[in-house]
Amino acid sequence: MQSFFLLIWLTLCAAQDVRERHIANGLTLGAGVLALGYLWWAGATWLGADAVQGGWACLLALGFTLPAYAMRRLGAGDVKLMTALGLATDGMHVLGTFIGAGFASILWLLLAPKLWLHMSQGLRDRLRYLGPGTSNKQPFAPFVLVGFSLALLWIQ
Repeated sequence: MQSFFLLIWLTLCAAQDVRERHIANGLTLGAGVLALGYLWWAGATWLGADAVQGGWACLLALGFTLPAYAMRRLGAGDVKLMTALGLATDGMHVLGTFIGAGFASILWLLLAPKLWLHMSQGLRDRLRYLGPGTSNKQPFAPFVLVGFSLALLWIQ
């Protein structure tokens, strides 16, 4: 049930990132504060891992995202999103999410030019920031959603 709520949260973040190329602080920092509060209160992450594992997952997420943020490949919202996810899960989920997000991103880069031609104009307008050739910095949250979904299937 907890993973269902994480999927809903990631879906909201992904939808906003695709539409606006921005994730609101209320979604990222709010979830991070809730995850940290739960971690301190329960002594475990939202998915039931030990608090130490949640701390290491948070550091792992920062280690993966801060270099990309410094190179301007990720935005601050992406860093906060992954940090909050680390506080709510564990290192295996964070690692699986990054691996899945990488595969989803590569797959999208390969398929987008072909799929884009067959999409309706309305859908293209809604997904304009995911369009092929629009930017070097694609929205990351949709790929995180796919990666987390794959990690859930893989780990459980």
